[in-house]
Amino acid sequence: MPAPGVPDGADIAWYAADLQARGVRRIHVLAWRDLDDLDAGGSEVHADEFMQRWATHGLEVLHRTSAAAGLPATGTRNGYRVVRRGSRYSVFARTIASELTGRMGPYDALVEIWNGVPWMSPVWCHKPRITILHHVHGPMWGQILPGPLAGFGRVLEARLAPPFYRRGVTVTPSEATRQELIELGFKPQRVHAFPNGVDDFFSPGGTKTSDPSLIAVGRLAPVKRFELVIDATVAARRSVPNLTLTIVGEGPLRSALEQQIVAAGAGDYITLTGKIDRHALVDHYRRAWLVVSGSLAEGWGLSLTEAAACGTPAVATDIRGHRSSVVDGVTGVLVEPERLGAAIADVVADDGRRRRLTEAAQARAATLTWDASALGVTQCLHAAVVAKQRRP
Repeated sequence: MPAPGVPDGADIAWYAADLQARGVRRIHVLAWRDLDDLDAGGSEVHADEFMQRWATHGLEVLHRTSAAAGLPATGTRNGYRVVRRGSRYSVFARTIASELTGRMGPYDALVEIWNGVPWMSPVWCHKPRITILHHVHGPMWGQILPGPLAGFGRVLEARLAPPFYRRGVTVTPSEATRQELIELGFKPQRVHAFPNGVDDFFSPGGTKTSDPSLIAVGRLAPVKRFELVIDATVAARRSVPNLTLTIVGEGPLRSALEQQIVAAGAGDYITLTGKIDRHALVDHYRRAWLVVSGSLAEGWGLSLTEAAACGTPAVATDIRGHRSSVVDGVTGVLVEPERLGAAIADVVADDGRRRRLTEAAQARAATLTWDASALGVTQCLHAAVVAKQRRP
């Protein structure tokens, strides 16, 4: 959403220079977690991609997040500062207090990353600001918090907070999430979707495993529903005897998933690797026949497009976020949860279909760049600054 007067083809360098000319040099970015956190996921990757580009072009970026085990309270990454203080819950009140009292230092613009619990920046921030929201948590609240608190979380996200945000600019990586926000009363002209990118590091190569193989990647948390992927693999194996599954990730459900695998007698064909480095991840993506996700809710589904770039199509649950990262029937297959196993077996058994999905998935992934994603966020911040400065 370029502001009036922006030249055609303006890139991030132009926007960064114009922001500085307008007196916007210091930007605070508020987020629940940062990229080095063990619980980091697609939202944290997205934030790092635009922040590092802003820092490269001369903007001073401070990233304020919660404390994380094993990480210092302050640090730097890719040219921007990181401050980690407060628990997963106290970080909100502590950060707001710090901004109001100036303890975080002066800033000229603010980016709020709303991940379930809002920072309520429209109430206390009177400088140019935008909100980034990857997905509406909706059914996730029942998995994150106990009964009454889950109910409050749903009401806060869907009813109490939105009225404060509707007049501002909101950015999301998913057209599906954009539509969901519009359903919550957000103004269509103020919600902008810019797809997530895929790092060039994720690319095709090597050879596929000799026997059919699946990979599933993500934090081992309730919302990812790896138990569904395990059940689907067990079911698919009845018609695909040599099928294997590799689950990549770490999280609170690891022990429960290991017990599920043992109980299913699947220990010889389902493997949990834990968290691995990106080189090993690329190798897994390239060798797998399919990438699988059973998620209940996603803003995008980054593992699905990373795998696509490596030449591996997806079979995943038919949810809003997956509809953005997978073109159903073209770059992968989206199904209801109970059909996940059958869909896996069908795609594995059809070489021609799988080849067509692979080619289309790889072609689409090549069009998704972090430069374009970061440019979209930058355009929105710039437009918010211009609009703020034009107000009397």
